[in-house]
Amino acid sequence: MRIYVPATLDELEGAAVAAAGARWDVPARRAHAVTPALVRELPDEDDEGREYEAFLAAADDSLALVAARRTAVPLRVVVSVDVPDAEVAAPGEADEPSAVDVAALTAVAVVAVHVDEPEAAQDVRAVLAAADEENDAERTGDVAATSEAVLDAALQRVTDRDLLWYDPTEIPQIPRP
Repeated sequence: MRIYVPATLDELEGAAVAAAGARWDVPARRAHAVTPALVRELPDEDDEGREYEAFLAAADDSLALVAARRTAVPLRVVVSVDVPDAEVAAPGEADEPSAVDVAALTAVAVVAVHVDEPEAAQDVRAVLAAADEENDAERTGDVAATSEAVLDAALQRVTDRDLLWYDPTEIPQIPRP
């Protein structure tokens, strides 16, 4: 099964890269794949369209990982890997039909890595700052539509960007801001 694992660039530093490819220790976390639930949700899409939807969901989850680790490079990262179906489980409750839970896996062959271009870091930082402002406003009870609008605009700029494709052998050369 092809899964799309949300990640941060610092997590890829441990990948074993060789001329023939790369192996990476997949951390235990929520990933995304073409699941039966996604097929039911998108019955008119072909496999490629469903894979793209799962990929986009992983990119969104990567943004959440960056937000949780403020020291992480502010770029979204999605690592595509193929694993046996038995290595993934449907989550108990998932708001995303593509969601799967993955236990930690050792030395999995990387199929591809997708990363925001370095210029996207500015937009990712804007999302993080806007989310912080909105959280502060919620804590003080001063929730204003402007903070939500700023966050929505920043999120739109990030999600409008395409992630760049990298061959697994290029992991050490992925540009950073």
